[in-house]
Amino acid sequence: MAGLCGAGLGGSVLPGAAGAALRRCGAAGSGRSPWKPVLLLLSPPAFSTTCARCGKDRRLRQKRAISERQLTRYFVDQRKVRVVGGQGGGGGHSFYSEPRKVFGGPDGGNGGDGGHVILKADQQMKSLSSVFPFYHGFHGERGGSKNCYGANGAHMYVKVPVGTLVKEDGKVVADLTQHGEEYIAAYGGAGGKGNRFFLSNENRAPKFFTPGEPGQERVLQLELKTTAHAGLVGFPNAGKSSLLRAISCAKPAVAAYPFTTLNPHVGIVHYQDFEQVAVADIPGLIKGAHQNRGLGMAFLKHIERCRFLLYVVDLSVPQPWIQLQDLKYELEAYEKGLSERPCVVIGNKIDLAQSRINLPLLREQVAERVIALSALTGDNLEELLLHLRELYDIYVKTGQSPVKW
Repeated sequence: MAGLCGAGLGGSVLPGAAGAALRRCGAAGSGRSPWKPVLLLLSPPAFSTTCARCGKDRRLRQKRAISERQLTRYFVDQRKVRVVGGQGGGGGHSFYSEPRKVFGGPDGGNGGDGGHVILKADQQMKSLSSVFPFYHGFHGERGGSKNCYGANGAHMYVKVPVGTLVKEDGKVVADLTQHGEEYIAAYGGAGGKGNRFFLSNENRAPKFFTPGEPGQERVLQLELKTTAHAGLVGFPNAGKSSLLRAISCAKPAVAAYPFTTLNPHVGIVHYQDFEQVAVADIPGLIKGAHQNRGLGMAFLKHIERCRFLLYVVDLSVPQPWIQLQDLKYELEAYEKGLSERPCVVIGNKIDLAQSRINLPLLREQVAERVIALSALTGDNLEELLLHLRELYDIYVKTGQSPVKW
């Protein structure tokens, strides 16, 4: 008894004995009778999900677009975590006993060790928002009779993004820069000793045992520094987000007001030889950013991981080389040597008339290579992509392992 498809019922169903009915068949003009008996269920017929007219729409859902304000809640780049290792299981206290063997001796086993709390870098994690403020390891089990040891407590794994810095009392204790890298944040306590452990020639029937030791307790500060090959550095409204949208599939917010980007965005540039270069869009800097003005040092730390820098300047403003000087000063004031990394100057908004006038003046003032382009119209993006690959190849030839995304 199969369910009937609602699309196959033409509305011409005749009642009959024992639940039999006649259904109008689509082969009315084929020479055979257009009516054939079918068996109707007493309950309402179940509609088929394989019918084109009755089946549900099974299209894949599109990813819901998240606004920059909502992304600000989801993106967390620092977190204070309290971790406690699992407590060890207590030692067993028992004596062996069987018929005709009264004094069998002690047979209490040792307790199991407590589980560790382990931080593990995972490249699928992009934020510390999923990290809870407290983690506790699993306890070890108590030792049993017949010299049975208690089971060790399972380890508690906490997934963190690649590039997470672990600090304790302001000192760096771990730097998780590779996928799968682990750090034991809190050790579990050792298991207690059972009374069998204290058996000796002087004490043939020990009645004491030791409890399990408590786990290690620490308070750690987790700090996320975005790991990317290249970093887009510039003042607000210089066109960094528009440029990232033009060269990758990333979709950072773009608007005509400053500080549109409130969180770092990472876009992947794909090449024909299947090589991938990660480019990070750092929120706009202003004068005095190293003194925590504007967005301040909250996002200057994300530039530390970038292997080479892409300075984005607005060619339409008067004296655009002043922007480059201010950017280098802020980077150098934040960390010495940061502005000396391999770089290229990108003159954006070349589609404007004033930009074409300022372009030769900018090239006279700066010693670095200047690539003039328009992120809005896509003019001269090929030159940027080729030079970006050259910087990446030079970085790989230095012997350092490239970042995988």
